[in-house]
Amino acid sequence: MAGRSATDELPLFPLSTVLYPGGRLQLRIFEPRYLALVRECTRTDSGFGVCLILAGREAGAPALPAAVGTRARIVDFHHGADGLLGITVAGERRFRVARTRVRDDGLLRGAVEWWPDEPKRPVPVEFALLQAILGRLVEGMAPAWKDAPREAYDDAGWLGFRLAELLPLDNEERQRLLELAEPVQRLAELRDILPRFQKG
Repeated sequence: MAGRSATDELPLFPLSTVLYPGGRLQLRIFEPRYLALVRECTRTDSGFGVCLILAGREAGAPALPAAVGTRARIVDFHHGADGLLGITVAGERRFRVARTRVRDDGLLRGAVEWWPDEPKRPVPVEFALLQAILGRLVEGMAPAWKDAPREAYDDAGWLGFRLAELLPLDNEERQRLLELAEPVQRLAELRDILPRFQKG
């Protein structure tokens, strides 16, 4: 994709989910390599990359990550009833992994190329139904977005990413929607998926 910046290196956290720009994830941290990652990110005020797992598991041997992921920044900490560290992360920029290496402690690091931020696009009138559907989903499933300003719903990128988070899609679909570069195209794909969820 044109407009990428020079390659940077990020610690990678392969997960069985997709993080979108502007999204939030809550993670429980217990493996030493990821505790070290959290310490490093806290000390340096930096982020890490979240990538969908293509092969392998979240725990144990390093998993094979998808090539496109999203940088996550830690925005909150807590300790659960089980004593494990919990973190909340916010999704920022997307990136493509050019190559990876595994540190001695098992932490995966990737040389990444940053994607440019998506262009702001107003939601075309033919996708107004998607705005209404997101409003209903937020009421029932995503209280964090209840205070989102009305103008957020008018941004095709924000609308598409939030719908991709909340609709019951499989991970392959979520990853494809992450990798689309044009926000209105993402809305079109989401509109075409919707009939699958309508009751007969």
